[in-house]
Amino acid sequence: MIKSIVIGASFGGMEAIKFLLSALPEKFTTPIAVVLHIGNNSINSYLTALNSDTQFNVKEAAEKEKLTSGKVYFAPPNYHLQLEDNFTFSLSTDCKVNYSRPSIDVLFETAAWSLKKKVLGILLTGSNSDGAKGLETIKKYGGKTIVQNPETAQAKSMPQSAINLCQPDFILNLEDIAGKIEEICAK
Repeated sequence: MIKSIVIGASFGGMEAIKFLLSALPEKFTTPIAVVLHIGNNSINSYLTALNSDTQFNVKEAAEKEKLTSGKVYFAPPNYHLQLEDNFTFSLSTDCKVNYSRPSIDVLFETAAWSLKKKVLGILLTGSNSDGAKGLETIKKYGGKTIVQNPETAQAKSMPQSAINLCQPDFILNLEDIAGKIEEICAK
């Protein structure tokens, strides 16, 4: 049983994440943690829009906050988001990973270490290789992995890097990912 979903995206990610969250059913309750490459930029207006355009309670993750069902947590600008063994978040200003803070790899790796086979990692559009090593770690610990089809992504290099490194469980067009999430989380 999947206890949490972790999503990573970079260039083109705002649109992809909004599409994905909107495509999930009203009753979907598995908590979701997201790293969107935003650097130092505020995402408050984006989160406000997601709160009104999707069925989820969307917010920035806070230090020591416990993941709860039906919520979507975003890494705050310029902080790495980490998932701890007690199902809470920790935030870090450690060095950038793959030129990024927040880094997708940091979230994915800590989720894999904490949740093992109970995590679903999803890597969407992006123009670097962040997330590939983290997705590989999720697979290594028995979690499930989905990568957006690079041919249909706004930026191909991030999903392609993951495909080259770790042979994800599923490579799907964006419009097919929500259905696969439902299928995986229903087991």
